[in-house]
Amino acid sequence: MSPVLEVDNVTFRRDGKQIIDGISLTIPRGEHWALLGPNGAGKSTLLGFCAAVTFPTSGTVRILGSQMGRTDLAQLRRSIGHVNPRHRLHSPLSARQVVLTGITATIDIPMRWSPTADQLARAEAMIDLVGMSHRADVLWPNLSQGERGRALIGRALISGPRLLLLDEPTTGLDVAAREQLLETIDALSEADPEMASILVTHHLEELPTSTTHALLISEGRTVCSGAVREVLTTEHVSAAFRHPIEVSHTDGRWTARTRADRLIIG
Repeated sequence: MSPVLEVDNVTFRRDGKQIIDGISLTIPRGEHWALLGPNGAGKSTLLGFCAAVTFPTSGTVRILGSQMGRTDLAQLRRSIGHVNPRHRLHSPLSARQVVLTGITATIDIPMRWSPTADQLARAEAMIDLVGMSHRADVLWPNLSQGERGRALIGRALISGPRLLLLDEPTTGLDVAAREQLLETIDALSEADPEMASILVTHHLEELPTSTTHALLISEGRTVCSGAVREVLTTEHVSAAFRHPIEVSHTDGRWTARTRADRLIIG
């Protein structure tokens, strides 16, 4: 069984600047990866490769066995669920309608398009999975940021993706909304054990308990990659962020703080 994602020694240059410098990553089915690093590390660029929207300057990217540059990207993208909290609507759709746009891979509902009975049933199933049944008819402007995040996850899942990309999904959420969203993400691994995922974040506290692996990058290069407990150590995280950071792991969740022996008081 081929991996869901293979990124092999990719580089990316923009305006003469090296953004990504020789990163490789292989993700089999059912693994849930965290992509972490400081601002400017190259996380968004790397995620663009995984979403089949950005081509590397060199190296190869294979998604679901298809190599970028040698396949129909529009068709390939239908097998990738992409959750972006900066999703912008041009019209005030309901939460249900937003989920349905995952079928058409559009921002708004296309003119003269109507979902079939099977598609409506699929949408209701996704709405229920993300805990939004009681808010399905609420218009987007009246949804909280956390509810929007869950609706976008439903939108990403409705096409049955084999790879789910979550781009800083807890951006702008308060603590309660963040925890509700992380619970939703954790439930996905149980609902579809073969789906793989990548979650991008700056903050270890925002990792769901279902995270199995991590890729830690800095200045476009890999600092460490592998099983999450082996990657997210005090040594590796401090090196990536160029600051003494104490990392701890309790009950499946992570915390990071400045090492107490480096604090200066007075």
